[in-house]
Amino acid sequence: MQQPQTSHVVVVMGVAGTGKTTIGPLLAARLGVPYAEGDDFHPPANIAKMSAGTPLTDEDRWPWLDAIGAWAHGRAGLGGVVSSSALKRSYRDRLRAAAPGLVFVHLTGSRELIEDRMSHRQGHFMPTALLDSQFATLQPLQSDEAGVAVDVSGTPEEITERAARALRTLPEPA
Repeated sequence: MQQPQTSHVVVVMGVAGTGKTTIGPLLAARLGVPYAEGDDFHPPANIAKMSAGTPLTDEDRWPWLDAIGAWAHGRAGLGGVVSSSALKRSYRDRLRAAAPGLVFVHLTGSRELIEDRMSHRQGHFMPTALLDSQFATLQPLQSDEAGVAVDVSGTPEEITERAARALRTLPEPA
């Protein structure tokens, strides 16, 4: 792995289908830091629920967010990238409570573009039917949250470059 270009721990966030699992590893490679797939932190019961088309409750999400937060805490000062939908402010607050100094890359795009991408992916447990609940739950980053919004139109490489460039505008953690 190359010399890290950041000591930030970055959460790549957004609704299902925005490309978190594609952009996360590309961004981590670009920044020279490890990547963790947020879906891997879900307990089996969560995956079963989503596979059945049932949205998760906040109670379902807390252990998942705590596991991601623990990973991020372990990367503090070293840098890393992890994916997590992090749709609500309360979810991001919980992640920041575990790992202060997190920054977020919010992948954004039109519902039509995201639905089209979701309809073409194979082997993923999240059905397109849950996209509306994802958008209904989404609370975009607020002005007091460290992070950047990045449009998901274009190739994965273009999106990754936009994200890396946007992250360079944020101050490094103290």
